[in-house]
Amino acid sequence: MHTIDIPQTILERVALNRPQRHMFTTLDPRRTAHVVVDLQNGFMEEGAPVEVPTAREIVPNVNRITKAVRDAGGTIVYLRYMTDAGALSSWSAFYDYMLSSARRGDMVNAFGPDCHHFALWPDLDVQPTDWIVDKTRFSAFVPGACDLDEQLRSAGIDTIIITGTLTNCCCESTARDAMQRDYRVIFVSDGNGALTDAEHNATLVNMVTLFADVMTTDQVVAAAHAMSAPATKAA
Repeated sequence: MHTIDIPQTILERVALNRPQRHMFTTLDPRRTAHVVVDLQNGFMEEGAPVEVPTAREIVPNVNRITKAVRDAGGTIVYLRYMTDAGALSSWSAFYDYMLSSARRGDMVNAFGPDCHHFALWPDLDVQPTDWIVDKTRFSAFVPGACDLDEQLRSAGIDTIIITGTLTNCCCESTARDAMQRDYRVIFVSDGNGALTDAEHNATLVNMVTLFADVMTTDQVVAAAHAMSAPATKAA
């Protein structure tokens, strides 16, 4: 598990901008979704094409949050990163320039829709009522990446809890874009995984300063337990 380190100087700067450290400790289950980012075999398995060892360690925390939010009546969303022919042609800035031809081939073979590595990690608590949304960009809110934004708005959801991998890539990108689309974002400090503590903590600094309420799993679960689930979701 990552060693969390948000410098005190950062927290002092945050305190100058808002009256409290945590903004979203009261949650409405009708309007809350736990968004689990890219916990797929291709990121999780030993020797996988984009193995993130810490991502395996956060699964118990992810499942704790999932159960608490689901029990309260909230929505669970599993995102899957997908590389298909459309993505290769429409996102050439990434696939043609940021990756070698060999690495691009690895991504296609790993994250194509019928590939083993594309599948969700089997230890996740996935239930038939949960949403599974495939995306073709790091951020789930980039136009054309997927229809998550439309689905959330249709369900009346305005608050998202983000867990998953990589902290500093798909999780951070999704959180940044969600906040700028006026979602209330909770970023879970011990529910996201990166390749190093340095990369993980750099994202936490960005999140707490400008984009999200950074909370621990225990804090999120406590907030979820305090939720009172109404009979139906908000229109």
